[in-house]
Amino acid sequence: MTTLAPPAARFTDLLAAEWIKLRSLRSTYWALGASALALVAFNTNAARADYVNYPHYDGPIHRDFVYWALRDAFTQGAALMLVLACAGIGAITIVGEYATGLIRTTFTAVPDRRALVAAKVVVVTAVMTLYGALVAGASFAATQAVLDGRGAGVSIGFPGAWRVVVASALLAPVSALVGMGMGALIRHSATTMVLTTLVLLLLPSFVTDTYHWTACVRNALPFNAWVRLVDIGYGTHPFTLVSKYPTTVAGEWVVFGVWAAVSAVVAVVAVDRRDV
Repeated sequence: MTTLAPPAARFTDLLAAEWIKLRSLRSTYWALGASALALVAFNTNAARADYVNYPHYDGPIHRDFVYWALRDAFTQGAALMLVLACAGIGAITIVGEYATGLIRTTFTAVPDRRALVAAKVVVVTAVMTLYGALVAGASFAATQAVLDGRGAGVSIGFPGAWRVVVASALLAPVSALVGMGMGALIRHSATTMVLTTLVLLLLPSFVTDTYHWTACVRNALPFNAWVRLVDIGYGTHPFTLVSKYPTTVAGEWVVFGVWAAVSAVVAVVAVDRRDV
């Protein structure tokens, strides 16, 4: 008597399974909720500081304050926190399963590792994009509401405002995917977080634009790409630092896309090619 093999899992089933895994962890809600509140509060506090100091600013700052307002919409400090939080969440979605041994059960139930990790990538990307959109949107609304008290806030329709919000929102899934890729390669929580922090947060500080090749490396890092994208007044007002080897807005959108795509491929290939 022949035994029929069970049908292969549909990709929609894998998506549902990965979504259940992610939302069933209490730590997911704590990590997303606490970091979101912290980020919005951090940005709002920056706007509050400018609100308090606004009467003491000189004429040139008042004239170009719109650029300051857009910087307050999502500050560099908040972006660093966002990168760290999202990279950690992305890494733990893979490293956590290896640490607990659940990955063996998962691979037994779904031998198609590529499809499984691809589903994980889709779920994490969707969740972190939504998270980034909520945090960036709430930060923009809160900061500009504070600055409106001085008549210095800007609307979402102001030229460049949408770019600030979208770039800040997309920094979340890009960072999460980099964390996933690192986690798939390293499979150790502490080491993954150290190396991810080194690549995403420390390396941008150490690489200068003194030479053309170092400038190319610097411009190709996701955090520096975000800095360029949210600098609406780049090269047009005195509060902006212009690089010796400047890049374009389109080029930095490409940097975001390449980091996300390569990290996703690394995660899929690494899990597929290596033993548990």
